[in-house]
Amino acid sequence: MRFWQQSALFALCAIGLGSSAMANLTFDGTLIEPPPCTINSGNNIATDFGDMGVKAIDGANYRKPVYYTISCSASDLSWRMYLTLAGVATTFESATVQSSVTDLGIKLLRNGTPFGLNAPVLIDPLSPPVLEAVPVKRSGATLGPGGFSASATLLVFYQ
Repeated sequence: MRFWQQSALFALCAIGLGSSAMANLTFDGTLIEPPPCTINSGNNIATDFGDMGVKAIDGANYRKPVYYTISCSASDLSWRMYLTLAGVATTFESATVQSSVTDLGIKLLRNGTPFGLNAPVLIDPLSPPVLEAVPVKRSGATLGPGGFSASATLLVFYQ
């Protein structure tokens, strides 16, 4: 009986092998790069706040526009464009760039709302967002007179 079970199993396997099929697969495509872009023609973007009263800095006063341009070469394909503000945040507000003064930062606004640091946002390259900068101080801090500076990097990329 054992021999018969093994013979039947071998016969079933042989029948299954006899009805196999094969197909070759090929894959191809084209690797492309998005068109090159520049921000502000490769020049720095500067915003000068001028003289400010240390007691009047409240996150609303002294708001200034940030003028910039985005220029990209033409492309036949539709790409999704992202804008990122890269920089070091203050310890007291995550969407505020740290300045050279400990309790002072610069908040960037994108179309009137805080532009979070290091977080890409989808934008329309034909209508880039309006950017504004406003000085912000730590709540309860007392600022002294003197100069300050702050810097961040504005990045644009396609995906």
